[in-house]
Amino acid sequence: MPVHARNLAPLVLALLASAACRGTEHHKPSAPDVTASPPANLVVAAPTTAPAPPRAEHAGPSPEEVELAEYVRSHFTKFEYRIPMRDGARLFTSVYVPSDASPKKRYPFLMMRTPYSVAPYGADRYPPVLMSPAFTKEGFIFVFQDVRGRNMSEGEFVNMRPQLAQKRARTEIDESSDTHDTITWLLAHVAHHNGKAGLKGISYPGFYAAAGAIDSHPALKAVSPQAPIADWWRGDDMHRHGAFNVQLSFTFFSRFGVPRPSPVAEEDRKPFPFGTPDAYEFYLRPLAELETTYLKGGIPFWKEIAAHPDYDEFWQARNLLPHLRNIKAAMLIVGGWYDTEDLYGPLAIYRTIEEQNRGIKNTLVMGPWRHGGWARGESDHLGDADFGFATAEPFRAKELAFFVHHLKGGPDGAELPEAMVFEAGADRWRQFESWPPPDTREARLYLREDGRLIFDQVPAATGEAFDEFVSDPARPVPYTQDPEQSWSASYAAEDQRFASRRPDVLVYQTEPLAHDVTLAGPLAAELFVSTTGTDADWVVKLVDVRPGTMPGWTEQDERANRPNLGAKQILVRGEPMRGRYREGGATPKPFKPGEVTPVLYPINDVFYTFKRGHRIMVQVQSSWFPFIDRNPQTFVPIFEAKASDFVKATHRVYRTQQNPSALVVRVLPAVDE
Repeated sequence: MPVHARNLAPLVLALLASAACRGTEHHKPSAPDVTASPPANLVVAAPTTAPAPPRAEHAGPSPEEVELAEYVRSHFTKFEYRIPMRDGARLFTSVYVPSDASPKKRYPFLMMRTPYSVAPYGADRYPPVLMSPAFTKEGFIFVFQDVRGRNMSEGEFVNMRPQLAQKRARTEIDESSDTHDTITWLLAHVAHHNGKAGLKGISYPGFYAAAGAIDSHPALKAVSPQAPIADWWRGDDMHRHGAFNVQLSFTFFSRFGVPRPSPVAEEDRKPFPFGTPDAYEFYLRPLAELETTYLKGGIPFWKEIAAHPDYDEFWQARNLLPHLRNIKAAMLIVGGWYDTEDLYGPLAIYRTIEEQNRGIKNTLVMGPWRHGGWARGESDHLGDADFGFATAEPFRAKELAFFVHHLKGGPDGAELPEAMVFEAGADRWRQFESWPPPDTREARLYLREDGRLIFDQVPAATGEAFDEFVSDPARPVPYTQDPEQSWSASYAAEDQRFASRRPDVLVYQTEPLAHDVTLAGPLAAELFVSTTGTDADWVVKLVDVRPGTMPGWTEQDERANRPNLGAKQILVRGEPMRGRYREGGATPKPFKPGEVTPVLYPINDVFYTFKRGHRIMVQVQSSWFPFIDRNPQTFVPIFEAKASDFVKATHRVYRTQQNPSALVVRVLPAVDE
């Protein structure tokens, strides 16, 4: 049924505002039966129309977007509830029921729990889409919930709330219990459901989806944590092996971390006034100055980060992985190979669920995507990498089929394989019975003399063979050529020539490859180093070096002034390590100046084919700024470091028989090998 023209203004405004509402997507229609909804919990359920808002100063939505918004408004009825938890806190929940739901046509619940707001608030206000256009048209009872202590929900919000291994009292809560209590309430109070529930979310909502699967509610049949957070110290968002992601953390918490003393219907957050668009310039100051000059004690979690630089009980309690047990729902774990925020999470969560929940359906999907790039934006390219087609389309069809199968009894012919992974470089989707593929073999790329990089040949040198560079905290190596304040999403596939030409970046590369080489699975850095300082960061990057002239590029292309993509050095994977944590995150240890020291650490998985004629390159450096904060190179508490603590240091990377620095990889043989 079409929406009357006078109703279009609220829908258009919702379309324009939706891009600013991170982590939420919703909508509305006419009025179904709701069984015994207590007045204390039912906030409002009205099919009325809001007055037209002021005209937005933006480009208007497309006809397709307007049509979808009209569809949501006319095919769903919105209800707002405050659902009681076991400790008495009430969580604000928006529910969108298909208007044709009836005793003869029942729908499953599909939930998302978010700390970012379930806006728009008000039973007469609808978002322009529910989950996605395909999910909207398929039809579910959509449920969106403000998690405990955020926006309109009661209770205390705790970042990455620690999961309780055992609940000793009936009123003890965590995110799995809140999910359980929500599903129980929905089953009892929302009519015309089929007794099944699904749960999904991207990024922080992905964490809530993963946590919600623990001790699965009997009705919870399908869960999809997408770019989920697993551990904020080891590898997601805020840290990489203890190295602090200052740009992401400051940008995020300067807005998200502002306390909310009481429930509020917040639908937008004002950007932080940096005073300059140049992130490199802004963060070129001690961390302590960010607190005293800009945050001024107003962001509690920033102070927690500063108080807990090590992997102590504060962070260990927020590690979700040990708690991923008693999962009964089918799992669909989704991530992006180029996700600069949460690449560690999906890989670690998939592996942990495999180990701790034998026999359940557990699928991993990894595509060539930025953070959330499978759900929004273009998926045919990223940075300087071109994948040749819209890579998200095959996944989106599989994702919908996953929920339709497990929640609606749809055909199992659409079931996903164990691992559906995109092979970048070759630019194709592959399927495997496990991840990593079982037939990979371990190999080492040894750093050798004259900048050479050689497979499985230990250096012959027995003396003090090394390469060295001077690391200056006043001139750290940038992680991207884009200086904008919002952290770069495209740097993960950016041309690295700007870095390899610096004197403080060591470069090693193979000869042009005689045949394709495919790497599949986790990497590891094995560095043997020394420094004249007492602390140092280490960054190892894996890079694809293209030939000077790419196949298919012709003189006609040159005459037409088309870009020559040859000679680019495309980042495949990069990983930093704060050297003081080389023996464990809970036990920081200074370097002894001049002493050869092993620095060994894991690097997230890759699935990448280096084509014939390309070179494999490894770059080693000691800064990656401002993605990672500056290391003063003196063993002092970095959040308390003064300007005088930041000193130059000479770093050496050794390449001898006794100290053979290398990158450990897993090689997937070609079918004809």
